[in-house]
Amino acid sequence: MLRISKLSDYAIVLLCEIAKADRGQGTTARQLAATTQIALPTVVKLLKMLKEDGVLLSMQGRNGGYRLARRPSETNLAVIIEAVEGPIALTECMSEELDCQIHSKCNTRPHWVHINAAFRQALSVVTLNDLTTGTMPVPVTLGGVRVAAL
Repeated sequence: MLRISKLSDYAIVLLCEIAKADRGQGTTARQLAATTQIALPTVVKLLKMLKEDGVLLSMQGRNGGYRLARRPSETNLAVIIEAVEGPIALTECMSEELDCQIHSKCNTRPHWVHINAAFRQALSVVTLNDLTTGTMPVPVTLGGVRVAAL
């Protein structure tokens, strides 16, 4: 089964909460843990990862906490998932480590390059703004056939 990790899923939930709550003030880890019901240690871990990758900004002081580094409309799912997981790689031959015994004789690798790029592109179209407002940008098509509406 192909799925994003629980940490990536939680990161998206946290960022949606931050996007909805952004009123010029930061949102604290404790507030996010209480609102989302995600365990505080997990929230802290994810906020640190997202800050280090430039998705979030942190501020000290009375109105301190975490804020989005960019507008919700400029923060997409691909960026979020890559901040948590690293580069999107659907198969081993798409990973930076390239630990594959049949790499030199593989007939499918050229196809996976395109599939991986299409998957990343699909994730990059959906923004936090889309998720928080309930709107989705485009229908998904595969080979000209409509697969689903996002």
